[in-house]
Amino acid sequence: MKQTNFDEVTDRTGTYCTQWDYIEDRFGEKNLLPFSVSDTDFKVPTAIIDTLKKRMDHEIFGYTRWNHLSFKGAIQQWYQNRFQSTIETDWVLYSPSVIYSVAKLIELKSERGDYIVMQTPAYDAFFKTITDNRRIIHENPLLFNDGHYTIDFIDLEKRLSHPKTKIFLLCSPHNPTGRVWTKVELLKIIALCQKYDVFMISDDIHMDIVRSDFTYLPLTSCTTDLKNIAICSSASKTFNTPGLICSYLLIPDDKLREEFLVTLKNRDGLSSTSIFGMLSTISAYHECAPWVDELNLYVTNNLVLLQEFLTTELPEIQLVKPEATYLAWLDVSRLPYTSKQLQDALIHYGKVAIMPGNTYGTAGENFIRMNVGCPREKLIDGLQRLKLAVNQLKSQEEFTC
Repeated sequence: MKQTNFDEVTDRTGTYCTQWDYIEDRFGEKNLLPFSVSDTDFKVPTAIIDTLKKRMDHEIFGYTRWNHLSFKGAIQQWYQNRFQSTIETDWVLYSPSVIYSVAKLIELKSERGDYIVMQTPAYDAFFKTITDNRRIIHENPLLFNDGHYTIDFIDLEKRLSHPKTKIFLLCSPHNPTGRVWTKVELLKIIALCQKYDVFMISDDIHMDIVRSDFTYLPLTSCTTDLKNIAICSSASKTFNTPGLICSYLLIPDDKLREEFLVTLKNRDGLSSTSIFGMLSTISAYHECAPWVDELNLYVTNNLVLLQEFLTTELPEIQLVKPEATYLAWLDVSRLPYTSKQLQDALIHYGKVAIMPGNTYGTAGENFIRMNVGCPREKLIDGLQRLKLAVNQLKSQEEFTC
């Protein structure tokens, strides 16, 4: 029996929602239909709501401790049941967000002026957290051939071997391209990082949203040499709870784990977690696996709908084969328009907000990223608006000719 009606449309305006109420901040105009920020328009599972309501009825919300088996054991159980991956409860640490974890690990494992290797196009927050920590971005551009992304291992080794390279920042599964790295690819990455003594940080927040014919593997399932590995993740992306504030990271190395705790507790004063974020994570990981299966099926069907629409209505736009995430990466290189022209048409004629690919670096210049984690009704509306914008550009072109 289905747990959620993913077709249900919920009005999110007036809730201080980043994606809906503050769309003007990124796109310069209000009242756009948003497919931008990577949360979804789905209600969270009923089990999580019931847990939060029960806690709300208690009516006292004091300082909350996360360092116990209820929290850490739920994460351990999720990795075992979902990914057949064994992790130790001692590895699990709380963090307010994945990007906070990434930033702190960069501070702990490198010095100002050191190189951080990452694959581009890349999640835009990676650029910011590296540069604002006074480290140098060392890009390993992904290869794009025949609609598929692969790793340029020759270039990767060149960048990892640089004497100033201290960290490799992996996104697994990859945002925005949607790649799910194979075990062969992960083993090659691990071997190169070990060869050049480079620490690996893996942002795995999209790990649960994977198409049925692909398999996500955490790094901890690929090697027994875990000293130079940390995984940063959260239940928030999967269960649409980022506003509750809770993430976690896996640090197998005892010394680094203690250093992170000192930073979290003593320097940054963030050791008390959100009670709702922690409880939502525990509830999600214990009770909501069937809901995730339903979510994945719904997202997959949305992507099929998107592909069918493009094939019949906008054949110039190509959907990169979606292996993971609810973020469609669309190749618009066959359209004879600049990114600025396309965005202007989307915003002012289509009245729709779809992320420009150059948000994710120069390697994303000929792409747009569309969030399909939404009811089908909204997606269809958004696709019609995309078509309207492209047709407007075509009509302008014909007029000038």
